[in-house]
Amino acid sequence: MKLQGFEEKNEKIRLAFEKLKAEQPEKCRQRLNISFSNWVFGLENLEDSVARLRKYGVDYIELGGDYGGRDVGYQADIKKTREILNKHDMKVSGICGFFSDSNALSTNNNFARQTAKEYIMREVEFCREIGGAYMLVVPGTVGRSECYDSSDFARSVNTLREVADIFIQTGVKCAVEPINSAEVPFCSTVGSVLDYIKAIDHPGVQHINGDIFHMHCGEPHVGEAILQCGERLINLHVEDTNRQPLGAAMMDMDTVIRALYLLGYNSPGHFVTGEPLGPGRNSYAIMFGQHDKKILDGMVEQTVAVIRERERELLG
Repeated sequence: MKLQGFEEKNEKIRLAFEKLKAEQPEKCRQRLNISFSNWVFGLENLEDSVARLRKYGVDYIELGGDYGGRDVGYQADIKKTREILNKHDMKVSGICGFFSDSNALSTNNNFARQTAKEYIMREVEFCREIGGAYMLVVPGTVGRSECYDSSDFARSVNTLREVADIFIQTGVKCAVEPINSAEVPFCSTVGSVLDYIKAIDHPGVQHINGDIFHMHCGEPHVGEAILQCGERLINLHVEDTNRQPLGAAMMDMDTVIRALYLLGYNSPGHFVTGEPLGPGRNSYAIMFGQHDKKILDGMVEQTVAVIRERERELLG
């Protein structure tokens, strides 16, 4: 029986992966680095979040970029933040930047763009201090599906370029994230983010933060989108097709994992990060909630279990 189009793409990736295993087995020995984004835990205190991740064998945490000024956010008491991380032997993968109307790179509100620049600079400096590798940046406004006007792309490019030196100065990588078009007005695909990076034309803005849910929404094929990112991919958010934890719906994790190994992604400084946000366009709402701890435990446990199980099945 003739394969469907997506099955043909799956098969192409599978055959390339099997060839890699057979001809270069040393490239398959190291396993993927699992991280988890703590902003999905809502208002929970950091120590409880870190203890949960350690309980389920997660070595890295992606900290929510909660900077709101000198006295608001993890950087307000960096000593305490470090103490919590060190107590549980937890490392930071990076910072998940938040970009809404109040600090959007693309807005026609000059005051908000100034806030965006200050926000990026403070979060990047904090990321360096805490040992993180990247800061996630969104070109558009999360939760807004329409542009402010015809100049959103140009304003976003110019605003990020104006602060891009901070990434070179700190060594923190700028990871631009494509988000599906129901949640942001532009840069919703890997290809459009590559165009955005090209337009910025700055050595400090060269990397991508992928997300398999957004790829599922907007790309022809998730595996091909991962491969399209190439060496620029530094962090990959993972969740199922219904935005619940992996294993809750129909995400083809075998193809995702094969594509990552073909990129050599199972290496230091590259992360697969759980981010099950649940349904709905207002994804940022989850960070303000108070959530059942048993449900949060299950989210982490299931995410880790699916990744490790499918790795074992594929790699033997």
